[in-house]
Amino acid sequence: MIKISRLPYYGRQLVNWAVTVASVIVCALILPTRLPGMELLGIGPNWLLIWVVAWSVKRSVLQGAIAGCALGLIQDGMTSPHPSHTLSLMCVGILTASLKKQRYVQEDFISVALIVFLMTVVAETVLALQFSLVGDRSLAEIWTEHQQIALSSAILSSLWAPILYYPLNLWWQKMDWIEDNA
Repeated sequence: MIKISRLPYYGRQLVNWAVTVASVIVCALILPTRLPGMELLGIGPNWLLIWVVAWSVKRSVLQGAIAGCALGLIQDGMTSPHPSHTLSLMCVGILTASLKKQRYVQEDFISVALIVFLMTVVAETVLALQFSLVGDRSLAEIWTEHQQIALSSAILSSLWAPILYYPLNLWWQKMDWIEDNA
C-alpha cells in the first residue's frame, strides 16, 4: 500500500481531488434514495447541502460560493431547473464560510448539525422565494408547503450531517497536515 505522504505534490493533490469529487458523486447518487430512516413526510436529507456545509465550514467565502454553485448546478441537472438550486446552495456556501465557525462554535457534531439545520432552512426559504416569483401557485400554498419541507429536510439533514462531515473533515485535515509537513 502506498502512503499518501510519500507521493509527489501533484500526486497528493490528484488523490485529494479524486476523494473530494468521489464524495460529491456519492452525495448526488444518494440524494434521490429513500432508505428506511432517511425519510420524513416524503422528504429526505439534502446530501448536497450537507456537503456544501462540510466544505465551506473551514474555507473562504469565495470557495463556499463556488462549491455551492457547482453542486447547485449538479442538483439542477438532476431535477427541474425552475427554481434553481444553484442560488440556494451558493447562499449556503457563502453564509457557512462567513460564520468563521472555528471562532464561535466548538468543533463537534452538534455545532455542525446546528449549522446544517439553519442552512437547510435558509436554502428552502430561498427556493420558496423563487417559487413565489414564478407565480404559478398561490403564496399561501407555497408557504404552507415551505414550512413542512423546510422543517422535515432540516431535521433529517442535520441528523445525517455528521455521517458525511466527519470522514470528509478528517480527510481534509489529514491532507492539510501532510501538506504542512511535506
